[in-house]
Amino acid sequence: MSMDKYQETYIQQSFANRIGGANYGKDTAIYKFEKIKRAKAAAKQEHPGTELIDMGVGEPDEMADAGIVAKLAEEAAKRENRGYADNGIPEFKEAAVRYLKNVFGVEGIDAATEVLHSIGSKPALAMLPSCFINPGDITIMTVPGYPVLGTHTKYLGGEVYNVELKKENGFLPDLNSIPEDIARRAKLLYLNYPNNPTGASATAEFFTEVVEWARKYGVVVVHDAPYAALTYDGLKPLSFLSVPGAKDVGVELHSLSKSYNMTGWRIGFISGNPLVVKAFGDVKDNNDSGQFIAIQKAAAYGLDNPQITEKIAEKYSRRHNMLVDVLNGLGFTAEKPKGSFFLYVEAPKGVKGGRRFESGEDFSQYLIREKLISTVPWDDAGHFVRFSVTFIADGEEEEKRVISEIRRRLSDVEFEF
Repeated sequence: MSMDKYQETYIQQSFANRIGGANYGKDTAIYKFEKIKRAKAAAKQEHPGTELIDMGVGEPDEMADAGIVAKLAEEAAKRENRGYADNGIPEFKEAAVRYLKNVFGVEGIDAATEVLHSIGSKPALAMLPSCFINPGDITIMTVPGYPVLGTHTKYLGGEVYNVELKKENGFLPDLNSIPEDIARRAKLLYLNYPNNPTGASATAEFFTEVVEWARKYGVVVVHDAPYAALTYDGLKPLSFLSVPGAKDVGVELHSLSKSYNMTGWRIGFISGNPLVVKAFGDVKDNNDSGQFIAIQKAAAYGLDNPQITEKIAEKYSRRHNMLVDVLNGLGFTAEKPKGSFFLYVEAPKGVKGGRRFESGEDFSQYLIREKLISTVPWDDAGHFVRFSVTFIADGEEEEKRVISEIRRRLSDVEFEF
């Protein structure tokens, strides 16, 4: 039976409104990442002999550290690790506490009550609204950004209030711009630093302001920190939990996906306010049975060896330096981020004597189809594109070749800004 035939059955009429109701699957709109996927396929078909340089995917290009892989193999072979992990093993929680202290200087975290593992940070973001959101409650999100917490807020009948991240504010949200009635109705505030997609980093002063604001309005802060240890040029990794009072108002999510090249391993943790952590654990109990114990033990090994992340950060820093130099030479205003593997630049208005760009998406599509360079556009607050320095390159010479090829492909046009 074809999909069209199924769409005439009672199942089609039964879908929940949160995913489109009876119109689920019938929406003909093409969304951003599908457009990118189609443009890449078309470009490859039209230019089969030309390398497509993919700087859009925010996924590390290398394997996890050999020591972590070896630890997984060792632990996977042990009979005692075969069963349900439920809400996690003490060894991983204790390693998370050591990691927060050794990398971020966070003291006083109780492994028993203030840490829980998660199967990556995405499921944690999906579950946290179930701890707090009733119909009509508000989650404050930042845009551009990662929407999962807001999406699940809406699933539960809540509302989302978006705060724009603007260049003039260093891509930090202006909390004072949030209307009083919104702030008082809000249950959750989502933050993400170093930020995806802007690459911006927060400061201790900003986090102190967040704590004061959250206390004033009774809002729970959710700081999503998957890039927190990927910092450059002497900037010390900063945790929200290192700021006095942060644990009173919220939690922080850490993931090994980006900082340890472990995206497919699906392991991270939540830490902070014990009431929030407990509620998350209760919701989690009804969503999953925990990550494989061998993965937790391998991840604990990684957390106890933060030099692994430092080496990864050195690579991304080197790539950022080269890419910023090339883009600035082509007329862009590119500034190396202090953290993350994202470089966020304003899209040009067009090509001199040629095509005009009305949006970041227009420019991104041009780069894919005409130059075979893939980026991700963001038009939520201005017109930008995001380059990710996670492109596949084996060693420094290959990195230089890829960056030089970007320069060569873009040098035959003059961009107007």
